[in-house]
Amino acid sequence: MIVALIIICEVGFWVLLAAGLAARYLLRMPRLGIALLLCEPLLEVLLLAVTAVDLKNGADPSWKHGLAAVYIGFTVGHGHRTVRWLDGHAAHRFNGTPVPRPPRYGRPRALHEAKVWLGTVVAAAVASGLLLLAMWYVDDPSRTSSLESWMYTAWRTAGIHGLIALSYTLFPKKDPAPPAAPAPEGRDEDRPLTKS
Repeated sequence: MIVALIIICEVGFWVLLAAGLAARYLLRMPRLGIALLLCEPLLEVLLLAVTAVDLKNGADPSWKHGLAAVYIGFTVGHGHRTVRWLDGHAAHRFNGTPVPRPPRYGRPRALHEAKVWLGTVVAAAVASGLLLLAMWYVDDPSRTSSLESWMYTAWRTAGIHGLIALSYTLFPKKDPAPPAAPAPEGRDEDRPLTKS
């Protein structure tokens, strides 16, 4: 049931996102669009509540509960960035605003990657907090080892992502050289010879 709910929440996230952007840009109803986008966190609250009820009813903590915590953490850490990115593309498509693109070179790119990595740290922290609450709630270390392994997975992912983000600082991609200036028109050898 938990896995099915995670899938439903993921599908619901994209449906609400599409509906919110359609209301905002196609129907020209920005308030309705924002209201639909603000409903997205309710999906995570629903998933959290169902997971807590499942544990309360005596279900053994398993990988499904760990996956639910990581999913909620990922949505908290990166959901707003995903919404903003897609909103920028919808604004470009329907309002003609510039395409939202991250910086490509040097320090600005490194700062962008660091911000994205901070989202992964937030995701790992939220997932860990939820997993710790579940472990405290169950209060039986022999039954919660699978939840503990999900916590390690979340922080291992954040560590790997941190190394990738750090590589943009240590080895920044250089801005390509500007193109060479075109040769002036009418070279000397092309000019007709005249008698002096």
